[in-house]
Amino acid sequence: MAIGTKGLQPTELDAMEDERLVEELKKAKAELFNLRFQSATGQLENHGRLKAVKRDIARIYTILRERELGIRTAPTAKQ
Repeated sequence: MAIGTKGLQPTELDAMEDERLVEELKKAKAELFNLRFQSATGQLENHGRLKAVKRDIARIYTILRERELGIRTAPTAKQ
């Protein structure tokens, strides 16, 4: 059972270009900000979503860092 966003599984993240990963990271950070705001105002209904978004952010950061260190390779461009 995977926790997090269905479209952000590690195997799918491996297939994304670095630019797309950065876009997904921005989306996840914006969602986390909104969820924290809802939590502070008492409007948050699904508290588990906070944990899932944090994990998504961590996954993206991990993949980007591993590519930077050469542990993982970025997908090759299709021609």
